[in-house]
Amino acid sequence: MSYIVNKPENAATPAPRQNKLAVSDLDYVSVSPLNLEALRRMRILIVDDTLDNIDLAKAMLEKSGFTNTVSAQSGPEALEQMRESIKDGVSDVDIVLLDVMMPKMDGYEVCRHLRSHSEWADIPTIMITANAAWKDDIARASFDAGATDIMFKPIRRSELIPRVISALSLKRERDLRKRREQELETELAERKVMEARLQYLVAHDDLTGLSNRRRLEQALDNAINESQTQKHCCALFYIDLDQFKVVNDLEGHVIGDRLLVSIANRLRREIGTQDLLARISSDEYAILIEQIEEKAALEKAQSLRKLLDDFLYRVDDREYHIGASIGVSIIRPDEPITTSEVLARADQACYVAKTHGRNMVHMYSQEDTEMHTLRSAVYWVPLIRDALANHKFRLFFQPVLDLSSNEVTHYEALIRMVGENGALVTPDNFIPVAERMGLIHDIDLWVVGHAIDVLKNLPEDKSHISLNINLSSYAFQDPELLPLVRDKLASTAVAAERLTFEITETAAVANFAQTREMVRQLRALGCRFALDDFGAGFNSFNYVKQFPVDYLKIDGTFITNLVNDPIDQTLVKSMVEIARTLQKQIIAEFVESKEILALLRQYGVDYAQGYYIGVPGKDIGGDLQPE
Repeated sequence: MSYIVNKPENAATPAPRQNKLAVSDLDYVSVSPLNLEALRRMRILIVDDTLDNIDLAKAMLEKSGFTNTVSAQSGPEALEQMRESIKDGVSDVDIVLLDVMMPKMDGYEVCRHLRSHSEWADIPTIMITANAAWKDDIARASFDAGATDIMFKPIRRSELIPRVISALSLKRERDLRKRREQELETELAERKVMEARLQYLVAHDDLTGLSNRRRLEQALDNAINESQTQKHCCALFYIDLDQFKVVNDLEGHVIGDRLLVSIANRLRREIGTQDLLARISSDEYAILIEQIEEKAALEKAQSLRKLLDDFLYRVDDREYHIGASIGVSIIRPDEPITTSEVLARADQACYVAKTHGRNMVHMYSQEDTEMHTLRSAVYWVPLIRDALANHKFRLFFQPVLDLSSNEVTHYEALIRMVGENGALVTPDNFIPVAERMGLIHDIDLWVVGHAIDVLKNLPEDKSHISLNINLSSYAFQDPELLPLVRDKLASTAVAAERLTFEITETAAVANFAQTREMVRQLRALGCRFALDDFGAGFNSFNYVKQFPVDYLKIDGTFITNLVNDPIDQTLVKSMVEIARTLQKQIIAEFVESKEILALLRQYGVDYAQGYYIGVPGKDIGGDLQPE
């Protein structure tokens, strides 16, 4: 949009134009209303040794709305004002109206000073000379000094205002462009920093600054190739902190992170410049050492283990001993191997070190029994999950003979699993895996629920039958067990006295207080308990005094050779005597002959169970009466 920028004093006032500011009948400057207001706020420095000239220039500017003016009456004063105008490296003066002829320092010298400083170099400068007509030499001298424009006195407002507006417009556009360039440069610099950081994080751990798993795998690739071409061994150490979780849980994640950094720093100091140290998970580190033989690798691993074993982490007045388990995997030049296999071997060796008691070093071996167990778990876990999801567990029942009445009043419920091709699988195959992999709780609850359903569905003439149910050592720490038994008994109307839970000495001792409380609560419902494998452990006679059970079930190892072993006979007699003293009934298992059964009757045993009494079957059969 155009604006009239000058109107002679004696000219007739033209008709007002919409959105136009009348200043002249002839001259227009293309400036929007918004931009014009912005220009009027820009600062103008007027430099002239004559005060009247300064006042005249201010008056002309103010009449057109330019009120942000300052002045100086000499070159040195002007430069001092320019120095004071700089804030954060930028001058707040936007244009200089500069008189050429001044004492001490003329306008040319002032202009040259302005152009020699980066803070002022882009500020437009209009030179004003006393000559009434154009002079080539004056114009040339002004432009050579760095002037933007030149005007000749007397100054008329119709000439001054358009030039000021034009100069300020260009200055504003230049400032905006420079600011945008600076913003782009800053953005580009920040992006480069971010890209560099992302590139760094691709191969490094953010917390410790160590290499990460990705970087370790790349280094392993190179190490394997070097091993095969240069015919030397390499070693990968897999380090798992033993007590990190204790510190992290008790002191919080911030303290835990500081511990991880401290461990990283200690390990850094123990490895060579050519070795690679990586943090590969929360509390696991790995060290790759090239050109090292097996014996030296084991010695180095032991040195690292001792380093961490001696480390005490202090938090205020508390000390924590950390320790670490270290697995070692050797890369040999004559053995084809992949990066993932090297890592897996080192991880497996570390697992073996942990299972052997922690704070140990173990070198990978294909003969490790723990690895066979893990591979077994890989096979059995999907089958167990499938059995739980698709009703492939079955209950079998083995009779328990009441020796006083010579009738079967109890059956022990034994679990079987329908495996591949419909074959039945005994619990010794899958229960150990279920216990290690956290599936045993679901199996325990399945057995309890289905056993109660079996009792509910028995005909009236078998309402006196009770079931003995084996539970794992983990069942009595499961908060779901008590509600399940209570609700299931209530919904089926089965008498709680018909349930006898068998608990091993191992389970009773492992978490004595918690297990004892669970037993107490289940007995309060009316359920009964038998201590299984009685006599097999050194703690049996001690714990049986405190443990609230109804039956003691003699371990089968004392029964199988009872007829021929006088020591077993003496021990069984003593167990029966203890049971009588404690007012508990006693059960003998593994009864496999008529002669064994006869001795048990003679010793006063209450119940007998074994293949001579009956083998496990799918159904609860009729009463048996062995001779």
